[in-house]
Amino acid sequence: MVCLTRDERRDFMGRIIAIANQKGGVGKTTTSINLSAALAEKGKKVLVIDTDPQGNTTSGFGVDKNDLEDTIYELILGECSIHDCILKNVIENVSILPANVNLAAAEIELIGVERKEFILKGEVDYVKDQYDYIIIDCPPSLNALTINALTTADSVLVPIQCEYYALEGLSQLIHTVNLVKERLNPELDMEGVVFTMYDSRTNLSMQVVENVKNHLNQNVYNTVIPRNIRLAEAPSYGQPITIYDPKSAGAEAYMKLAEEVIKHN
Repeated sequence: MVCLTRDERRDFMGRIIAIANQKGGVGKTTTSINLSAALAEKGKKVLVIDTDPQGNTTSGFGVDKNDLEDTIYELILGECSIHDCILKNVIENVSILPANVNLAAAEIELIGVERKEFILKGEVDYVKDQYDYIIIDCPPSLNALTINALTTADSVLVPIQCEYYALEGLSQLIHTVNLVKERLNPELDMEGVVFTMYDSRTNLSMQVVENVKNHLNQNVYNTVIPRNIRLAEAPSYGQPITIYDPKSAGAEAYMKLAEEVIKHN
């Protein structure tokens, strides 16, 4: 029997990255949608898993989240298989495991369920060898859905908004990641930090970047996602920025981030 290293196993099955930060409005969903689309542009086969009851990642790919029979909620309850839930090729090379508001009830439904932290992992194990990357958009809270995502993931990518309170709550997230690593998923790593909503015209954005780099003992991606009107508009058209406006500063930034993520493999 040949034993493969973790990196060698990743060559055969999808690398699973959870996009997490319990602060809302930091660009988690924007990053989940556009990093996935950028990886797909580079020829990678991607599965996006929406674990946020708001379902914004689902609608950001043009899917009507309110008109779905099988979502991650039904999957978690055991009412369907992961093969039933996946919407294939919502754009070229990107499939999605969708979510809608029904998922908000999952926390209550899971009370008393044995090994509830591993439900998503158990299902994703069936399909992870079909994808190069699996991107999980986490809700803006440290709840059972986020724990399921962290138990499933290989690593955690943390978007941080370039604002005064950028580091607030980050230590709690890192503490949670370390707890999950210790008790549930020993192979979980910190993928790193990516700065979002960067405004080069303000001293504050530059100060936040330097402050985080100086105080955070984590990988910080060189790519910085700018505050960009086209990036903000794209979700309302149900398109990632690489399709909505591929020449925009936002699209260029996410393509660069995708390159970094691939190299970080």
